[in-house]
Amino acid sequence: MRVVMFGYQTWGHRTLQALLDSEHDVVTVVTHPRSDHAYEKIWSDSVADLAEKHGVPVIIRNRPDDELLEQLKEVAPDIIVANNWRTWMPPEIYNLPRHGTLNIHDSLLPAYAGFSPIIWALINGEQEVGVTAHMMDEELDAGDIVVQRAVTVGPTDTATDLFHRTVDLIAPVTVEALGLIASGQTEFTPQDRSKASFFHKRAEEDIRIDWNWPAEDLERLVRAQSAPYPAAFTFHRGQRLEVVSAVVSQGRYGGTPGRVFYREGDGVVIVAGADARTGRNRGLAITRVRTADGHELPATEYFTSMGGYLTGRP
Repeated sequence: MRVVMFGYQTWGHRTLQALLDSEHDVVTVVTHPRSDHAYEKIWSDSVADLAEKHGVPVIIRNRPDDELLEQLKEVAPDIIVANNWRTWMPPEIYNLPRHGTLNIHDSLLPAYAGFSPIIWALINGEQEVGVTAHMMDEELDAGDIVVQRAVTVGPTDTATDLFHRTVDLIAPVTVEALGLIASGQTEFTPQDRSKASFFHKRAEEDIRIDWNWPAEDLERLVRAQSAPYPAAFTFHRGQRLEVVSAVVSQGRYGGTPGRVFYREGDGVVIVAGADARTGRNRGLAITRVRTADGHELPATEYFTSMGGYLTGRP
């Protein structure tokens, strides 16, 4: 099939590489311009560079326009394949090819449509994450599922671990889905919209630690914000403090959320949970921190004495 590929960052790069390695003919690539957004500078393999290396024409757009539509009509694709295309695609484009548009999304749809699905899924304690190939329709990430594959989330996995495992699913999912479509199959699995969820892009506010959260949730937040993502942060004595690693405490600690309370093993326990006053909660045992000047050290060295509070604001 003649394929036009829409994509961006490493997700788009992996998709394009899979298409180039397949039996299909990539006739044009559409990608976004480079961005200074914190999350878009992560996993930023260039789709444009890969396309140009293989002699595939590249069109740079923030969003589709009438000129792009005319260019696509000229190349007459049999199908569009999209992955990590960051803006709305109008129906006159996604319906243009005779086989429509196949979107590759890094979640187990219908759950975690939208942005940063792996990070949100890890924070929420999901047991699996994965990649879904689905047909695009008028609702974002809501079309019929063609192929879906999952990987298990381990108890110590970080978002970075899960990124690497899911990004390796892109090629086999894309190629298998295109094979089904090329074979003439047109009936795929409708999404159960009663199970759908939609998440927004990550931002600074999303990594600010709220000590009213249970320690179990905070521990997953720290793992979800693993390097190279911006680390979860709090404030200590008015200074920003990043939490690089942490575990849920063995003991149960009562009092006020955010209290710097007790040394336990290799960590320093912070009281956590909105109902911490009951004394039934485990705390978050911080093991490594990074100070505002970028210095990383064990929490037991940073917290030279117990007492005081970690807060959401200076």
